[in-house]
Amino acid sequence: MPDGGHLCTEYTLRDLVEVVTAPAPALPNLLSQLLSTFAPHDAVVTLVADTTGASRYGAGDAGIIRGISHFDLDEIGRRTPPGSILTGALELDGESVSTLDVVARNGALLVMVNARPIPGAEATILQIWNIVALRVQELADEATPDYLQLARATSGVRMGALTELADQYSTTLESVLAALRSTALDDKSARSTATGIAAEALVLLRTASDRALTFTEEPVTTAFARLRDDLRPLVRFRDLDVQFVEPPSDGRPLPSEVAHGARAVVRGSILALIDRADVSRVRVKWGCDGTNLLIDIRDDGAAELSDSSTQLHLVRQRIHALGGRMSMETTPGWGTELSMIIPLDPPHATAETAARWDLRPRELEVLHRLISGRRNRAIAEELKISENTVKFHVTSIFRKLGVSSRSEATAVFLAHPLPTG
Repeated sequence: MPDGGHLCTEYTLRDLVEVVTAPAPALPNLLSQLLSTFAPHDAVVTLVADTTGASRYGAGDAGIIRGISHFDLDEIGRRTPPGSILTGALELDGESVSTLDVVARNGALLVMVNARPIPGAEATILQIWNIVALRVQELADEATPDYLQLARATSGVRMGALTELADQYSTTLESVLAALRSTALDDKSARSTATGIAAEALVLLRTASDRALTFTEEPVTTAFARLRDDLRPLVRFRDLDVQFVEPPSDGRPLPSEVAHGARAVVRGSILALIDRADVSRVRVKWGCDGTNLLIDIRDDGAAELSDSSTQLHLVRQRIHALGGRMSMETTPGWGTELSMIIPLDPPHATAETAARWDLRPRELEVLHRLISGRRNRAIAEELKISENTVKFHVTSIFRKLGVSSRSEATAVFLAHPLPTG
């Protein structure tokens, strides 16, 4: 095992190359193996921005991985600044376990559970994670833009289901409180105890809903700050002045897939602009009108950027996948300006959207209820048909959409609105 003075070895570099060149599914286990050289541990859990917006991965003790929730990772991410490594603790199954919490410069989180770092290893672990997190980000940037449609649809469904669940339970608990406060009940002690329990449950539910909303959204100023960090590697070895116009601090938070997609769009746009030697300055401005994210990018080149640029074509694909639009204006001697508008809310499914799959009216009714998270029995009761009939319609819907699960059907349906115009 290396000592604190000689942490980076030829073997370390070789193993790091293996990690960053591995396919995404193999990356967590390979990363865990590499880090065990510097800090033996029981498990690693990561929360990274990838093709779904933000995903949780783990390697090591399966019980530990299952016991760490998204909310646990959210709390750790809040208290650990980007580009830092801190010691912490989590409660798992009633017992406290130690953690080594590592946040890369791009905001990706790595949690090492019961880590025993060798002296002087923390800095090396942080740099390794910075490199691996950047690779995960690049994999997302290189993915087909279609993933943004699926991420956007899944996000909309997830939050819709969460809101519906919160409303249902809030109504139930409020009804319980009203009943228990009734003077028709004689046992005051029992009523008081039950009221306290129900009130506490209601507070916890609302807190969980608020935290889930926060977790799936990113403040616009935070998203913009991460963009600035992302752009450093692009301009480090180029004499380029990138000017940033900060968005308003009170702007609406961005859904995670919009924040991730917008950063990828800006990175791609700048790569397209600086592909010309005459560009020495680029200005990046973000704004928010409450409904859309507004992006403006301008350079000081000779305005020779072609609309057929391969890099620019990929940018357009990503914008389209997010349901947005982009315009380009070139002025000889004044440079090129790219203006982008990305809606913050996912598209809504309509009856017209179903036409391409030849869904019948009853199948569309069933699909809308699948999207809202209802199970077969609830759908049967609402439509006043048998549960077996619902199963028949679900099978037909899956076949027509070419999917095998409810989540896939939901994502495909919401991600493919009919083209306009």
